[in-house]
Amino acid sequence: MAWGSLSKRERALVAIALLAAVGVGGYLYVLEPLRQRSRQASELIPAREAKLERRHQLIAQRATLAAELAEADRRLIGQSSRLLQGPTAPLAASELQKLVKDLAAEVGVDVRSERVLPTADRNGLVEVPIEITVAGGIRESVNLLYQIDRTPKLLTLQDLKVRVVSTGQARDLLTTLTVSGYLMGGPPTGKAAEKASTEQGKARPPRG
Repeated sequence: MAWGSLSKRERALVAIALLAAVGVGGYLYVLEPLRQRSRQASELIPAREAKLERRHQLIAQRATLAAELAEADRRLIGQSSRLLQGPTAPLAASELQKLVKDLAAEVGVDVRSERVLPTADRNGLVEVPIEITVAGGIRESVNLLYQIDRTPKLLTLQDLKVRVVSTGQARDLLTTLTVSGYLMGGPPTGKAAEKASTEQGKARPPRG
């Protein structure tokens, strides 16, 4: 149908229909997507503001966190000096034996026997125990326990056995101590290493 053959009224109706179609299309394809994006953006604003606030708080706490980290490092260095230096368990056991024997000599008791016991893992630390038997009087034996307790090294008394040398000499005692020192943990050794190697071999897939 030619546009020229339409009456004014029909032309007006067609124009109104075209405008309505343009309006509906503009709403569906332009305005509605813009409204959805605006709505999504408004929903994301609180989350982004909260994230930004957390970052601001972290930045504000940087100095405090740095100071706390430095303090933790200082305390760690101070505590590590109380550990046996090792660096291996046998060397740490030798260090512990020498330390206890030196204390025994200071308080005046005689070392009768000594032996190294198996090590144990204690949450990242290696416990290095030794058993040592000394002979001396009651006062000297008690003094040895006191000296072990106040040594700068981190030592723990695991076991204590006291017996009289002879019934006629009740003042002379044989004291057997199990003393443990601690070493910074490292790669597994001995049975632990063998077990880890066995488990790793089982977990390894067969080669084709």
